Amino acid sequence: MAERIDISIEHRNVPEPLNDKPHPNTCPRCGSHYRDDELAENLHVCPHCNHHFAVRARQRIAQLADEGTFEEEAAELRSQDPLEFFDVRAYTERLVEAEQKTGQGDAMVIGGAAIERVPCEVAVMDFAFMGGSMGSVVGEKFCRACESAAGRGVTLVSVTASGGARMQEGILSLMQLPKTVCAVEDLKDAGGAMISVMGHPTTAGVLASFASLGDVIVAEPGALLAFTGPRVVQQTTREKLPEDFGLAESNVRFGHVDAIVGRRDLRPYLGRVLRLFSKNGAHGA
Repeated sequence: MAERIDISIEHRNVPEPLNDKPHPNTCPRCGSHYRDDELAENLHVCPHCNHHFAVRARQRIAQLADEGTFEEEAAELRSQDPLEFFDVRAYTERLVEAEQKTGQGDAMVIGGAAIERVPCEVAVMDFAFMGGSMGSVVGEKFCRACESAAGRGVTLVSVTASGGARMQEGILSLMQLPKTVCAVEDLKDAGGAMISVMGHPTTAGVLASFASLGDVIVAEPGALLAFTGPRVVQQTTREKLPEDFGLAESNVRFGHVDAIVGRRDLRPYLGRVLRLFSKNGAHGA
């Protein structure tokens, strides 16, 4: 009888789950595990099943922008606590914790950059900062990105990953919806354009405001793009939903987004679209 081959060796070095949660480098779809450098080399995409891991805002910028071209703007902005909000903890404590955890002042990073040698403005959200929630600072940063794009005569590239408006700021967070919508309209009135890239998840107030206003709207594979998640919708309607409810694949089928673009193809795709929107149709200076 042939000797049995031990195939478990591939799993011997997989780290134990942290607090009963899957290790962040383990693919939730196929269970493959990767080293940090392997994930980075593959742009945080599983090469076996194409699952797109979450990426931080600065990782995203590094993946998209030409090296050395990104210049951050409005990095000094910080959220205030005008409502003195307190649930089980003070909002100010949550803000400090989020900044220490992420190294960022809030859930959006903006600045000038170049993608495929075409100058542009970027506004990238980070889900790691309080679920990518949109408060006053995120709204202000996005508006400043629109103003900067209009002033420089370049296209704005928006990348979203958000759970929606930030409840700790109450009505002030909801006011960011019309504020950001007006900022996009001002950009377009100035002859500018916006490309919207929807990552996982893009939901609630962010989806209902600026994220849906791009001249070109693309999404990453498998991203949840819905005002409310399928579990809540199913509980409310008491109806069985399609397997792909709210996912990018469903949204492209119904025409809500223009295309699904994988992370490996996103940079060249954006470069081509930026050249179409550039005023001279060529590489920028």
